[in-house]
Amino acid sequence: MGLPLVVSDYRSRKILKRFKVTPTSPVLILAVQVVIYALYSIISLILVYATGAIFFGYHLYGSWLQFLGAYLLVMLSMFSIGLLVGGIAPNMKIASVAASLLYFPMLIFSGATLPYEVMPAALQKVADILPLTQGIKLLKAASLGLPIDRVFIPMIVIIVIAVIGITISLRFFKWE
Repeated sequence: MGLPLVVSDYRSRKILKRFKVTPTSPVLILAVQVVIYALYSIISLILVYATGAIFFGYHLYGSWLQFLGAYLLVMLSMFSIGLLVGGIAPNMKIASVAASLLYFPMLIFSGATLPYEVMPAALQKVADILPLTQGIKLLKAASLGLPIDRVFIPMIVIIVIAVIGITISLRFFKWE
């Protein structure tokens, strides 16, 4: 949720505009922000895994390679939404509201906070619309070692969300 705020803040403080006249590309500045948030995300993953393993006896039953691939794909998809919001929102306040309106329902109803399986069927249908729900399904399948054909649709949805988010971000990004 921090990425759209940083991007819109950079634009509102004219940081991106100033970098346009230097040899440093504004795209490079945005890429650095994405890398920073990716590192935050990976460190969070390590801490959550360590906590789960130490205190709750969690064990990854699937392939680490598949899990990390799924994690990176979900991260790319969520970052594409963040860049879309931050790149289009006219100021930081609107970016903050838009990010909150997008991310909090996803966190609550995707299965990341409340287990998807215990939700009523009607709520599951609504949750299935959310991109993070598909990401959580993909991560669960990779974690449990389930065959890829069980999560083919969530994988396609996450890829499509990432492509759409990146494409629209690139097309409509406001530097000033």
